Amino acid sequence: MQEPTKISEDAMGKLLDSEKLEHCFECGICTASCPVVKIISKHYNPRILLQTVSRDLERAITEAEPWLCAWCDRCYKRCPQGLNLPEIFLLTRNIATERNYISRFSEALETIGREIPFPGVCGLVCFGKVDIPGAIETLERYVADYELKVRPEKAVPTPKKRREKIAVIGSGPAGLTAAYELARKGYQVTVFESLPEPGGMLRWGIPEFRLPRKVLDTEIQRIKCLGVKIRTNVTVGKDLTINGLLKDGYKAIFIATGAPKSRKLRIEGEKLKGVMHAIDLLREVSMGKKVELGPRVAVIGGGNVAIDAARAVLRLGAKEVTILYRRSREEMPANPWEARHGEREGVKIQFLVAPKKILGKDGRLVALECMRMELGEPDESGRRRPIPIENSEFTIQLDTMILAIGESPDPSVLPKGIEVTRQNTITVDPITLETSLPGIFAGGDVVSGPATVIEAIVAGRKAASSIDDYVRGGGS
Repeated sequence: MQEPTKISEDAMGKLLDSEKLEHCFECGICTASCPVVKIISKHYNPRILLQTVSRDLERAITEAEPWLCAWCDRCYKRCPQGLNLPEIFLLTRNIATERNYISRFSEALETIGREIPFPGVCGLVCFGKVDIPGAIETLERYVADYELKVRPEKAVPTPKKRREKIAVIGSGPAGLTAAYELARKGYQVTVFESLPEPGGMLRWGIPEFRLPRKVLDTEIQRIKCLGVKIRTNVTVGKDLTINGLLKDGYKAIFIATGAPKSRKLRIEGEKLKGVMHAIDLLREVSMGKKVELGPRVAVIGGGNVAIDAARAVLRLGAKEVTILYRRSREEMPANPWEARHGEREGVKIQFLVAPKKILGKDGRLVALECMRMELGEPDESGRRRPIPIENSEFTIQLDTMILAIGESPDPSVLPKGIEVTRQNTITVDPITLETSLPGIFAGGDVVSGPATVIEAIVAGRKAASSIDDYVRGGGS
């Protein structure tokens, strides 16, 4: 390691002044809402880390804690002072990288890997965010080294096998985490997945350039080494039913089917050829299918899925890729780091723009009519409501339009008796994650709506614990 240089006053000032850290109330809301704390509370506390960054930055950059922020934004959204902790910790990591302390990322992998089945996945998708050129490649090498060291055959030994069978429906991060935890407790676990390979949105929704499939496959293999059975190409409601699983002797069922349905714009021309949904695009790319898009592509939406889709489209050869978002940058739900990364690669973002009508010729999209927007009072989400500006219409010539305006669960696979909300999410007991039917639990995006990988992992751990209590209590 080369001799570290003095942290510049400019970097220090940017860190401390941009967020006015002295305004922190030390109320603990950030810690209470952090999913990482729920996993490794002995090793990570954002409130204490914020204090360290504010009072002793020299010390903070030499430790692993800044690399354990998963960018779920729960702390930022709930902070009464609006302190953007993820951005603060990102700048801390930037300085740590410049000072050659990037190896602390490896320590973070070791710490989180002792508690969850997806340390490499989370390392790349959640924790591995840094703005220094070339650093991403370094972090990827650290993940590769970690995966070599923790080989699948070194899976955690399981206790004596229990006779009870548990079914998990869905092989995304929530489902596979629950399967992992239950297998470690000795249960016979079978995971049912409708697609050809396991992984859920980790495989089909996160592009290869963000999550190499080798990392995902290695960590799924470690789960299999615990004795977890994964049955693919099995669709609940078609090939089997939840009631049928109960009749087959499964003592409990965990539903982790995610949020696979794309929301619609409900505007004229939405069914024209050339209009597609972002999760469909990402799935087809992940399956290796050839996708014809043309040179001019617009992505509608402002979340992380929109950013992923836009970056994927660039790699497919599109010349102009523009994200259209109806609010301002400040209201954009995508992680700011992800948006900046996309813009560096060539993605353009137009703010305060909303689609009004999709124009077609011979059944195919040729252009999009849009309207300028302005922001009014906050709506139920807490963000300022976009309001159309009269006579502000303009037209964009397009070859393809990709919708990334949100996803929702598919309640069609559920048996009668399971309560769902108006948003089609499953209603569960917030403590146990049990649904309105005894012995049937649910968690992840199918309960919360679209959320982060680390939040799904926390839900899977929580469900496994509740299922264990349920079975040991005689299923009552």
